[in-house]
Amino acid sequence: MKTEGVVYLVGSGPGDPDLLTVKALRLMQSADVVVYDRLVSPEIMEMIPPGVSRIAVGKAPGMHCVPQDEINSLLAKLAKKSRTIVRLKGGDPFVFGRGSEEALHLRQHGIRFEVVPGITAASAVSCYAGIPLTHRSLSRGVRLVTGHFQAGESLDLDWDKLADATATLVVYMGLSNLDDILQQLMSAGRDPETPAAVIQEGTTPRQRMVQATLSTLSNEVAQAGLSSPVLIIVGETVALADQLAWYQTQEMSDETPCIDHY
Repeated sequence: MKTEGVVYLVGSGPGDPDLLTVKALRLMQSADVVVYDRLVSPEIMEMIPPGVSRIAVGKAPGMHCVPQDEINSLLAKLAKKSRTIVRLKGGDPFVFGRGSEEALHLRQHGIRFEVVPGITAASAVSCYAGIPLTHRSLSRGVRLVTGHFQAGESLDLDWDKLADATATLVVYMGLSNLDDILQQLMSAGRDPETPAAVIQEGTTPRQRMVQATLSTLSNEVAQAGLSSPVLIIVGETVALADQLAWYQTQEMSDETPCIDHY
């Protein structure tokens, strides 16, 4: 039996509130309740009107605030109260956002839902860091992978394909496995001198970036003390950040590039 409640699976983008879609903002400001993730930036949360119920279900590395099956059940329960529910996610709901799992659960329970795309981190964070994902003669394709599997699972990826020197590799949620990722890529044949970068909290005033090579990136990131959330980018186009980095955080002067060199 169909219910009257509607669940909107909304992508909030990478953090900069100016990158929200018009539809995302409209739904956030007209919702009865917002169920939100940890990666939704404080600046975006401030755009939710006072009086709107907010439920935090965010997941932190190594610690799940609310298990996914409980989030699924929560959304279904809220919808049965004939409310307009916004399930607010960082980035895009269908790019490593588990939005499809939630949508399937809602479909199975006869609950109406809509998916509102958001700008995913691979696109936005790389842009703000001055790193093109593709560039003629440097990169003919892009691969997006997760750098973190469920607890207890090893990072079992097709490293031979990911080591393709003609493509840019973007790794989400990979900070805790950074050493392993870099070693696996080099073992699969990727040149240790390949440019690589880790960007923390990209597109926000807290953005920081460390640029190095496959062989040196891990040590440089440790020295810089970067913390999650981060995006890892590997490929020849990373070197273009020296010329194309344009975004200035609040903590930086107009003359200082948004890159940490160590």
